[in-house]
This record gives sequence, structure tokens and C-alpha cells, in this order.
Amino acid sequence: MRQRGIEQTHPEAVKYGITAEEAHRFRLPCGGTIQLVPEPLTHAELRHAVEEGRLVARELDMRSGEARLGKALATDGVDFDGERLLTIHGPRYRMLVIGAGQLSRYLCNIAVGLDYQVTVCDPREEYTEEWNISGTKIVRTMPDDTVLDMKLDERCAVIALTHDPKLDDLALMEALKTPAFYVGALGSRRNNQARRERLKEFDLSETELARLHGPVGIYIGSRTPPEIAVSILAEVTAAKNGVSLPTLLQVEGAKAAREIAASGGAACSP
Repeated sequence: MRQRGIEQTHPEAVKYGITAEEAHRFRLPCGGTIQLVPEPLTHAELRHAVEEGRLVARELDMRSGEARLGKALATDGVDFDGERLLTIHGPRYRMLVIGAGQLSRYLCNIAVGLDYQVTVCDPREEYTEEWNISGTKIVRTMPDDTVLDMKLDERCAVIALTHDPKLDDLALMEALKTPAFYVGALGSRRNNQARRERLKEFDLSETELARLHGPVGIYIGSRTPPEIAVSILAEVTAAKNGVSLPTLLQVEGAKAAREIAASGGAACSP
């Protein structure tokens, strides 16, 4: 603001759209107004928190101009009563995807549209050198290091998609110890069971292992990468919204039910 010759030292509320001329100028709908609070910004701590992926509530005292930061929830929103302005900064939800393959491309495109801050981790150069999905961040660090660096919290989802135990297991063994609301891995029921047995060797408790979603996704008969991506993100969305899916919607439960039905039908045939 000082670059434009404005020497403002305290915040103030400004409302536009009161007159028809202002409403037309700012392209506001009929009867609509917009209220802004210009203020000098010197809060380096806020910028640092957002860069770390934290969700921060900033409370501004309109009289003194003082602001303080606090932890925010993903459901929090802007609040203004004329004396106090509360704003929310940072990503509401974050997603870590292990693997930069074809399936990851479809999944990340949709996840960005769902307003996730997406990080893709794959140390394999042949997979990352052509990664070009807009709105995502690609890293080549080892998956376990990436999980630790991201400081995952209850707003985070982790999805392992490489089919390579050397990469997927590294991410899962650390992610399952975090408060992340969703941790899942791609694979068949047999591979999922083998994965759980391997993870037991990494000093994970039964409670932590029980948090693993696998086979990942809900059962919709998906076969192609785009369909599988939809299946996975449907399950992630349910977990984010606190919805408990019935067994028949889960891949393992649905396939087991189909096998039982098929064997029963065969036994009854003449």
C-alpha cells in the first residue's frame, strides 16, 4: 500500500456497492455489497505457517490493529462483527500420493478439483521427469522422509499407488502413526494381506494397522485408471466427511460377497 502512496497504520472496514453506480462498477449482483478490510501486512509468521501447510486462524483487532494466530479447523470460515475480523489461511485439506504413474495423474487431477493441496512423492526419475499435473507439487525424496517432512495432521490423506513395497511400505509405516484421516494403498486382497503382515514387522500396533484402507477405494466395478481414481476418491471423501461405509461398498467385502454368492449358485445348480 505504501508503494501507492497510502500510509495506513490501522485496519478499517470499507463497503462497496451501496450505490447503483458502485454496484455496476464492481459487477455486483442486484442489491449486493462487498466489504473489505485493508490493513498493513507485516505478519511473516503467517506466511511461514501457510508454507508449512498448516491451517491458521488470524484474529484481527480492528481498534488496535493487533493480530494473533491460532489453530483453525477445516470447517471454520470468515467472521466479522465490526470489532474483530477472523480469517482462515492455508490449505483446508492436504493429500500425499505415493507414485507418479498413470493412475496418479487421474487421481491428482480430481483431487485438485476437490480443493486438496496435493503432493506427489516418487524418487524414481523416469516417473517424475514428465510430471505436469497443474496444481500439484512433485518431490523425489523417499516416501518415509516425505511423510515426516509434511508433519501430517487430521486434515491429511495418504494414498500409496506404486505397487512397489519398497516405496509404498515406507510411506505407510510412518503415515499410520500420524493423525491423518485417511491412509490407503492400492492392491489386491492377497497383496493387501501380505502388506499388513510386512507392516507388523515395523512395530505398528494393531490399532494403527486397522487404520489402513486396503484394497483402496469403494467397489463400483472399476477397471480403468479414471474409474479407479473415482473409486479411491469416493472412499477418501467418505472418510473426510465422517461417513462409515457398509461392508458391501468396500472392495474386500463386496468381492467376498460376490464369491459367496457365486459358489452358492453353483452348488444349487442341477
